[in-house]
Amino acid sequence: MDTSKLLQTLLEKLEQWLIALVAYLPNLILALFVFIIFFIVARFAENFSKRQLVKVHLDETKSGFLSRLIFVGIFLAGLMLTLAILNLTGTVTSILAGLGIIGLALGFAFQDTAANFMSGIYITFQQPYAIGDVIETHDGIMGNVVDIDLRVTKVKTFDGPMVYVPNRFLFQENFTNYTEEGRRRIRIDCGVSYGEDLELVERVALEAVKDVPGKIEEEDVSLFWKGFGDSSIDFSVNIWLEYTRENRAYIIAKNQAVKNIKKAFDENGITIPFPIRTLDFGIKGGETFQEQMAKTELVVRKNSEQ
Repeated sequence: MDTSKLLQTLLEKLEQWLIALVAYLPNLILALFVFIIFFIVARFAENFSKRQLVKVHLDETKSGFLSRLIFVGIFLAGLMLTLAILNLTGTVTSILAGLGIIGLALGFAFQDTAANFMSGIYITFQQPYAIGDVIETHDGIMGNVVDIDLRVTKVKTFDGPMVYVPNRFLFQENFTNYTEEGRRRIRIDCGVSYGEDLELVERVALEAVKDVPGKIEEEDVSLFWKGFGDSSIDFSVNIWLEYTRENRAYIIAKNQAVKNIKKAFDENGITIPFPIRTLDFGIKGGETFQEQMAKTELVVRKNSEQ
């Protein structure tokens, strides 16, 4: 085949493609228009449904999950209709069949991802925690829950950074929800000198913390003596605080309680002792520092006289 015939064949093929494209152009424009409309409708339906679900007092976690499902459903419907307009329904069937086989293979390859997905669904509807709660994971990550999606939970730590915790860890491992109960206890450990009047110490300490901000009025402040320490008699003061998503002044209340106890002890002459160590001298022990020094001076004096 010479060059002229090859060029002519190529031009004829291009002409056929161009004719087919022109004939197919209305379907292509219509399919693109339908796809864009369905995408806009899906996005609008997601935002609208989320607002309405919140209005009927459905919490933010569930409303966010259901609104995402609405978006995905409408978007997939638009995608199927677009492919049908393009006369690609047979292709859709082949794609779905292929996705089934691929999905089976990927299910084994991405078991962790699938576990995170299923855990996310469980967390969304069972709600062991929700957006706004303060949680602490089994490995010590503590902060506010900012978002829960189908793969990870976003936790904003009190130091500022955002931590993405895979849902399966929060589903399979133990974690602590500090907000769910609506209250939290402050425990302040302290110690006083062995020479103090313990009845006076107890009265002064309880009086000092009775007006800590956020304290639950129905709960009395309690004080428990823990035992005899190395240089002090130790006790703990326990205060129950309101601790909800709206009120989490735990650190502020604890700081105020510590300052109040220290100030009250100073005003009443109650001593919080420093660590005390008793030094025992002599080869066998039982001698004071002065006795040991006197013996040392006597030995030095005898040596000098000789």
